[in-house]
Amino acid sequence: MADELQRHRDGIDAIDAEILKLVNQRAEHAKAIGALKNGAVYRPEREAQILRRIKERNPGPLSDETAARLFREIMSACLALEKPLSVAFLGPQGTFTQAAAIKHFGHAAKTLTCSSIDEVFRQVEGANVDYGVVPVENSTGGAVGTTLDLLLETPLKVCGEVVLRVHQHLLRKSGGLDNIKIVYSHAQSFAQCHEWLNKNLPDVKRVSTESNAEAARMAAEDGSAIAAAIAGEAAAEPYGLQVMAWNIEDEPNNTTRFLVIGQHDAAPSGRDKTSLLMSAKNRPGAVLELLAPLARHDVSMTKLESRPSRMRLWEYVFFVDIEGHHQDGKVAKALAELSDKAAFLKILGSYPVAVL
Repeated sequence: MADELQRHRDGIDAIDAEILKLVNQRAEHAKAIGALKNGAVYRPEREAQILRRIKERNPGPLSDETAARLFREIMSACLALEKPLSVAFLGPQGTFTQAAAIKHFGHAAKTLTCSSIDEVFRQVEGANVDYGVVPVENSTGGAVGTTLDLLLETPLKVCGEVVLRVHQHLLRKSGGLDNIKIVYSHAQSFAQCHEWLNKNLPDVKRVSTESNAEAARMAAEDGSAIAAAIAGEAAAEPYGLQVMAWNIEDEPNNTTRFLVIGQHDAAPSGRDKTSLLMSAKNRPGAVLELLAPLARHDVSMTKLESRPSRMRLWEYVFFVDIEGHHQDGKVAKALAELSDKAAFLKILGSYPVAVL
């Protein structure tokens, strides 16, 4: 048995040495590309293509998700050789938005915590950071209105999306579920755990916060020892809290979608999505006219969300996601027709479909 163990260990050591050599060879190529492109080496479409190829060619036993995560970190480290990407996210430390930022950009990216979604937009608009990551919708709680409203006004482009499986937990210093009088959390987290709260803590006061990690901080600093927070596991340790109840989200497949915002969108990757804003002219059948060009050119719509335009009373804009890149032939034709029929049309950006 000892000889067999040593044989495997020797094999691992040899493979590790080969992996190290190959990873550094890859890094040299990344540095050379960075020099040729004068440092502008981040291309969302290229990274998406690489991650898709890794998942398609993965023979196991590592899962596709694990293999993609490893290569994401390799790409992140290679990019950082020239200049680490700077990324703003809704903080503080321990939010799901931070987890989404790390999932998309890797640990080598330089992250900046922001106190609100508005601040994330301002940091990117002011070129203080390269990119921002903001939540846009949850499979249980629905759309994040603040993000949608800011997309209406910003000159920034959507250049990526991140899909994150979300588990909500009840955090507290100690004491289980006994004697809890107040629970802090983000409004989206309350919506995702509505039924659990009604069943287990029906009379407890609920206080909305800017983020679930901020909720954890407030629960930790509450001196009354009657406070708890709903947040992710990552928010527990930084604030000295413990998990009192695991996975309290009402839906087992609770998932949040995040958008990556920057000064540019992405080139075609082969599997893309385009987000846009539009409003209908004030006449009968106007909304149907807006959808007709998509059907006529065989463009699939995956999302339709209405929001008050904040310009005139009872006027609405529609947030729409469609399959394909705005440079694709049939999508370009559909958008050209839409621009004639819509009272307002804004292409927010085209970007690779999230690699799960």
